[in-house]
Amino acid sequence: MKYIDPHIHMVSRLTDDYERMAHAGCVAMSEPAFWAGFDRGSADGFRDYFRQLTEVEPKRAAQYAIKHFCWLCINAKEAENVELSRDVIKMIPEFLDKPNVLGIGEIGLNKNTPNEATVFCEHLELAAKHDELILIHTPHLEDKYKGTRMILDMLKNESRIKPERVLVDHAEEHTIQLILDAGFWCGMTLYPITKCTPQRAADMIEKYGTERLCANSAGDWGPSQPMAVPQLILEMKLRGHDEATISKIVYENPKAFFGQCRRAKEAIAAL
Repeated sequence: MKYIDPHIHMVSRLTDDYERMAHAGCVAMSEPAFWAGFDRGSADGFRDYFRQLTEVEPKRAAQYAIKHFCWLCINAKEAENVELSRDVIKMIPEFLDKPNVLGIGEIGLNKNTPNEATVFCEHLELAAKHDELILIHTPHLEDKYKGTRMILDMLKNESRIKPERVLVDHAEEHTIQLILDAGFWCGMTLYPITKCTPQRAADMIEKYGTERLCANSAGDWGPSQPMAVPQLILEMKLRGHDEATISKIVYENPKAFFGQCRRAKEAIAAL
């Protein structure tokens, strides 16, 4: 079965992972800008990182017939440094005409601090000004519910942001309803420790349906599984779901969301 992984950090993965994903049916992926495992000291470090996302990773993926797309931002963890964040946000428009850039992301909150909220709102301003799609990171574990509520409130306060052009990621059982009820796209992250499992994701699909719902691996430096989306496909097959239902979650929905990006519309349609 063809699938798209809407959130995976391939800069942290071996080329072998591209090969395994291709064999499992992956035709495309998107890679949000994220924390590098350490706090970067200058905007120039992000400029090099954005070149990696827009120049290097698409070539690695193409070796295995996978389309690579990406998102640009300064992540929530480093957003505590407002001065650095503003330098990075100012630089992002230099890269917005790259053909594999889908929009601004993954922006959001980490510890729900005032500085993080300030930088989040300034990313929203950038996205609204350039009419970009948005991918959002919600906090981990005990900070998730409060952070998700804060994020949704800030989104509602920005009238130029259309809910259908925003995907709020890392949803769990206690936040998925909030996101869907507000009209946003919703992502479930199949991450073994801090997010959810294929079994829990299948439970949520059975409860909430398939509209505006996607699943991703968020594979990165930590304990993670780049084959998590195929694991969800298997779990749903074992529960008796038909291929059309499964494909809606793992292929049709991310394709529909990404297809709103004017730069990538033709490439997405060809998947």
